[in-house]
Amino acid sequence: MKRRSPPESLPAEARSPCAVACSLDIFGDRWTLLVIRDLLHGRRRYGEFAASKEKIPTNILAERLARLESAGIITRTPYQDNPPRYEYLLTPKGEGLRPIIRAIADWGGQHIAGTSRRDGTGQIVPAAAVSAAAGAKL
Repeated sequence: MKRRSPPESLPAEARSPCAVACSLDIFGDRWTLLVIRDLLHGRRRYGEFAASKEKIPTNILAERLARLESAGIITRTPYQDNPPRYEYLLTPKGEGLRPIIRAIADWGGQHIAGTSRRDGTGQIVPAAAVSAAAGAKL
């Protein structure tokens, strides 16, 4: 696997140089990984994120989208001028989170009874019925 060079300097708001701590500063809250999950599942617009089963509050959703954009994890592209509306897409940096989301879904499916996830066809099924080797989708 090719190693990437680290950023030249830490963000000003970084708590420490620890890679885990710095990563959690970006996506370590209760909502951000769910927004990334939704992007991986093909959702692109604000209303689609707001309609998720978890019911993220709209003020928090707006803040998380802005945070992900400023971190270079997503891009925002206008699709309507009046009123202004945007589509959000993962950048290559954001796509790099796919195996992390998949690993969290695998862990949850193995250790938390009653959870669900998407199978290889995109259908939502009990997580116990899906394994990464069987083509789990994210």
